[in-house]
Amino acid sequence: MNHILHGRSLIEINGKEIKLMNGIQKYNEQLTNKSPADIMVWAFAKSTNPMLTTNFRPYEVAILHLCTSLRPELKIVWCDSGYNTKATYVYAEKIISQLNLNIQLYTPKQTAAHRDVYMGAVPEIDDPRHTEFTEQVKLEPFRRAMEEIKPDLWITNLRKGQTTFRDGIDVVSQTENSLLKISPFYHWSDSELDSYMVDHDLVNEYDYFDPTKVDEKRECGLHNREGK
Repeated sequence: MNHILHGRSLIEINGKEIKLMNGIQKYNEQLTNKSPADIMVWAFAKSTNPMLTTNFRPYEVAILHLCTSLRPELKIVWCDSGYNTKATYVYAEKIISQLNLNIQLYTPKQTAAHRDVYMGAVPEIDDPRHTEFTEQVKLEPFRRAMEEIKPDLWITNLRKGQTTFRDGIDVVSQTENSLLKISPFYHWSDSELDSYMVDHDLVNEYDYFDPTKVDEKRECGLHNREGK
């Protein structure tokens, strides 16, 4: 990641963490009041192997449209749990075709039918089995994607106000492995995104359900643990 840190020498672990944080703070100051498009132009200039993760939930199409309009060949990682609604699958196929997405599909190693035999219905979040369920259908496929693609930039559609964890980051953040993470619409409201979608003739699909989160204000672990 030296190209992102402008070649600064990092030796001590504690010193490294301090310098990285200072760098992230500086980046966020530089990007204050910049448009999502300007933010992505800045981010793409610092990356040789960017990756965007999506789940086709409402408003995901905005970031898919923005980023692929700038980088058509961008790798789009979809960790499909196998438990999406029928409407989500139909919508995903429509958007993949409409935007000509370079989809990198990652699915669980076990099929939903196999899992249902020994785990039954999707475990409730207070069921001890829910942790293993989340690991199987989302976290393991995500780790596999990261190991195979080895991105130097992770693009997400995280926004302020979604969860307590997300309120504590910013447009630019980083994982514990020093991977640069960018959320160009971080400060945008639903109404602002609605306007973007109208301007670009995009539509949402609201029949969406994530069995690993259940509650929209709850993190599943992908961002606050795996991608922390």
